[in-house]
Amino acid sequence: MLSVSVSAGIMRVVQTVTADAARRTALAAQGFTDRRPNGEPTRRHLKRVLERVRLLQLDSVNVAVRAHYMPVFSRLGPYSRELLDAAAWSHSAARPRLLVEQWAHEASLLPPEDWPLLRWRMRRYAERYGAHQEVVDQRSPGLSAEILAAVAELGPISAGELERAMGATGTAAKGGWWNRSDTKNTCEYLFGIGALTTGTRRGFERRYDLPERVLPAAVLATPEPEPADAARELIVRSAEALGVATEPDLRDYYRLPPKASQRAVAEAVESGALEEVAVRGWTRPAYRHPEARTPRTVTGRALLCPFDPLVWRRERAERIFDFHYRIEIYVPEPKRVFGYYVFPFLLDGRLVARVDLKADRQAGVLRAQGAFAEDGVEVPRVAAELAESLREMADWLGLDGVQLGGRGDLIGPLADCLRPVRRSVNPTPSIETITAVSETTGAPTPTAGAIPGRPTG
Repeated sequence: MLSVSVSAGIMRVVQTVTADAARRTALAAQGFTDRRPNGEPTRRHLKRVLERVRLLQLDSVNVAVRAHYMPVFSRLGPYSRELLDAAAWSHSAARPRLLVEQWAHEASLLPPEDWPLLRWRMRRYAERYGAHQEVVDQRSPGLSAEILAAVAELGPISAGELERAMGATGTAAKGGWWNRSDTKNTCEYLFGIGALTTGTRRGFERRYDLPERVLPAAVLATPEPEPADAARELIVRSAEALGVATEPDLRDYYRLPPKASQRAVAEAVESGALEEVAVRGWTRPAYRHPEARTPRTVTGRALLCPFDPLVWRRERAERIFDFHYRIEIYVPEPKRVFGYYVFPFLLDGRLVARVDLKADRQAGVLRAQGAFAEDGVEVPRVAAELAESLREMADWLGLDGVQLGGRGDLIGPLADCLRPVRRSVNPTPSIETITAVSETTGAPTPTAGAIPGRPTG
């Protein structure tokens, strides 16, 4: 179906697509229709995922697994996290770095070639936080220069290591940003303006280095594009990752300023880099990347972390999947509806359930503290598929099994699916079991079964 759109005095014929087609387009763009590897995922498979999603959000929350690891697992299945670590925080002539850190959609990992497109943001960071840094500079004169010199000599190096290497400078005074030391504040400021970057990480601690030792020479030599050109290119990359999206969706992917985004979208449509479409049921105009695919069907399952690009813009997730989703980390526990760290569950192209997950590393189990089915879903099948995904995730995280809590209408069906299986190979059959524990009483729940990390039998 076609309609007519008039923008800036220009009349265009606009294709109308169904909401279901838009959903399938979005899933394909995010890599959920790509085949999973038959064997161990390799660097080539990782590159394919990165080409789809364009960036991975970093977050300090480590309740289940760090946010940047999970989107790769959601698309490839179990993979070595060392594969992503090597792509982001090490490099050699044979295996150049695939990702670098910078502010994009929050703190993010993104391809090195995108660095020049974000130089405008580094300048904006200096404008936004320069006054804060002036206070630090007055308190600790010469600290920025001293840090840069120390990083040049000793990097990659953490803020704590810098403080020890430089003696007492910058360690005593604290305040401003999160009550951190002047050294740490200055390191973060220098990171934000692009004078430092992340050379590597130890645990989750950032170790700073000079950009010229991390970024390829060709990237460093790339002239800075005009802000309007950079915004337009980032909008097109957003559309490539999202498939079909509204202007606010496109803007959010790299957190662009509204006016710059609106202008960039209009220019991209005019040049043919984007196609305007109308999606039935959407109240705003939509834009599609010219190379976006719309598969006939979408199959498969995946657990999605709260910071997955498919769902990180909550309004878009609700529009595409009819799935009202909010992260409740900052909600007081008595007021939480679904839980602290809730993962949507994707099955055959639809968000059919949600589960509150925690990796209890001390106990060696993945805790599904609550599980909730969406209205109208086939509960037995959803429970069976979710059980397999939980087993798979527990095994990937090196945990011994899954343990169920007592919240949610899906807990009972999940328990039935996760009951351990007798080993037929044993002369005297035995049952491996971990008892699910009630969150309210601390007593074993009679219906919630225990689950080895791998299926047995």
